[in-house]
Amino acid sequence: MPFEQHQEKSYSKDGQSIYQAALKVTEKMDGKVIKSTPERFFVEVRLPKVIFNKTLGERTQLSCEARVQDGACVVVIDAYPLDAVERKLMFGARPGVTKTVVAWFTAHLEHELGLDSQ
Repeated sequence: MPFEQHQEKSYSKDGQSIYQAALKVTEKMDGKVIKSTPERFFVEVRLPKVIFNKTLGERTQLSCEARVQDGACVVVIDAYPLDAVERKLMFGARPGVTKTVVAWFTAHLEHELGLDSQ
């Protein structure tokens, strides 16, 4: 199982809405924004190892970008685990942690966008 996770998903929402929803999700997940480019609808965040009162194996760094393609927005999410001093974890990551964080982030992003009933 790869440590890094990559996901692309298309939504019929505008880039600004997706960007704002990603910021709200980051706050809900007790994350910290480390880089933000609003004009590119890009945000990079660090998420703790305890999210929604569930202790995960390690911290996660995640980037979310909305790219406009053919009238829709493609949301690109990339994530990887971090060690205790917030460096990319190259080995020893617990299986499924990063995948779980990406799944939670995506689910809450869709909820913020009002797409959770689809």
